[in-house]
Amino acid sequence: MSDTPSSNPPAVAGGSAPTGRIHPLSEQPDLPRERVILHEAPDDEAVPMDVLFVGGGPAGLAGAIELARLVAADNESGGGIGDIEIGVLEKAAALGEHSLSGAVLNPGPFQELFPDVALEDFPFRRPVSKEGVYFLRENGSTRIPTPPSMRNHGNWIASLSEVVRWMGERAEEAGVNVFPGFPVSSLLAEEKRVVGVRTTPAGLGRDGEPGAGHEPAMDLTARVTVLSEGTRGLLTQGWNQWQGTTSANPQIYALGVKELWETKQPLDRIIHTLGWPLPGSAFGGSWMYPMEDNLVSLGLVVGLDYPDARLDVHELLQRMKLHPLFREILEGGEMVEWGAKTIPEGGFYSLADRRHGDGCLVVGDSAGYVDVPSLKGIHYAVHSGILAARTIFSALKTDDTSESALRSYTEAVDASFIASDMKKTRNMRLAFKSGFVSGGARAGIMTLTGGRFPGKRIAVEEDAAEHRELGPAPERPFVPDGKLTFSKLDAVYKSGNATRDDIPSHLLVGEDVSPAMAEFLACMCPAGVYERDGDRLVVNAPNCVDCKATDVVGPRWTPREGGSGPSYRRM
Repeated sequence: MSDTPSSNPPAVAGGSAPTGRIHPLSEQPDLPRERVILHEAPDDEAVPMDVLFVGGGPAGLAGAIELARLVAADNESGGGIGDIEIGVLEKAAALGEHSLSGAVLNPGPFQELFPDVALEDFPFRRPVSKEGVYFLRENGSTRIPTPPSMRNHGNWIASLSEVVRWMGERAEEAGVNVFPGFPVSSLLAEEKRVVGVRTTPAGLGRDGEPGAGHEPAMDLTARVTVLSEGTRGLLTQGWNQWQGTTSANPQIYALGVKELWETKQPLDRIIHTLGWPLPGSAFGGSWMYPMEDNLVSLGLVVGLDYPDARLDVHELLQRMKLHPLFREILEGGEMVEWGAKTIPEGGFYSLADRRHGDGCLVVGDSAGYVDVPSLKGIHYAVHSGILAARTIFSALKTDDTSESALRSYTEAVDASFIASDMKKTRNMRLAFKSGFVSGGARAGIMTLTGGRFPGKRIAVEEDAAEHRELGPAPERPFVPDGKLTFSKLDAVYKSGNATRDDIPSHLLVGEDVSPAMAEFLACMCPAGVYERDGDRLVVNAPNCVDCKATDVVGPRWTPREGGSGPSYRRM
């Protein structure tokens, strides 16, 4: 199989479509831990920092802001901690450009972080005033009672990319060093301690050799490094493996594909749906939210443990828009942005036994702080960043950033509403492993019993370990109309992807990928990165929007030069 980056449209796959059973784990390359964890001294010209947050999303920025506030208050009171250099490294060219969510968020932790900001002055779009949950059939729908976990009274509709940009401005006002365009490839380690990071070089040609605009990798040192890199973080995976952390269940993931539409028809409520277009063997659902009177967010989320290897989440979203419930709102409008990302769905039983170590903490989506039944994670990310900052501040005050000194972070999260919320719903997502109908019935009992039913953990495997069945290709492939429905390449264009065509491939592909696995990857990837050309897998790496879906079940994702990937503005 080849690993050939190309900016050309996907070729028509040659040969007959493969069929058969697939076991993704057997064809997935190992995590490149030797590249992620570097046991070597920082460069002589390393930039010294006291605390580094790797990732400029809501968790990292919240942590940086809270830490800066605590340091300033301590110095004003004569506490004597002195000047502390806080840095935030973000791989996107600008803050918010890689931040994507639904999003309906709980404002509580934001108000805790910014107590002097009135609720209406936060960069949220509008409060939730009405909501509805529907069970879809292909040509109809039935409104059902809103499950208690999905009620959104008091929550706000928001654009996560806008929220992150606003938080970045507040961080800089607080004296935080914000460095967009600096992805991190490796953690620098001394024995079992993280002592800093190494960034990703820029300006390399397809062959990996320096070209025009080459910028070498840079080392930064820190007394504490916080991994706030978001879902399916490479550094977090490497750190967990290196540190030997454990969890009752492995983390599992979903893929969410989202569009933003300017519409002629206003939407008066937030909508969630179950059922069609998903098959009964897949877990997931959709949403449609009114951002403004003429701006609508919609998307589809599907668990990556589905058994049908031909299931295509992007295509399902396109078909979904033809349903009367969506078409009535979207017809005559324009799709203005598109994006995709993975979501950690394992819940309480997938949390690592510790999210702290010598000189290191893990926060937000990197740690898996997402409650699937309530469709919430952003406020957990912010609160985890706040708790991390308070632990770091205490550790700096005593000049002790060892594992024992940072242990109070994990303890604080486990004693907070983050863990208590997740514990109440600990088996709900896992119950759907047995199918949609039985999973829905069991989840209902779990809701009534506060999670006490069934009284034990439902064990699951990682997504890559799930066998898939690649059936015959459909006789009549779906053909987008370019008005209401779109191809994957049209969608990638709407993501604002500005990745160089001649950038080195950042995707590590197995040496012997079967034709069936190639077909599975081509169907699964929402951005058209993978295509099957006869018996070959062709990789169009510049198309990638960093959703990390194939990192879950196939080729490994690694950081590429800063500014690559999508450029979300209102997602």
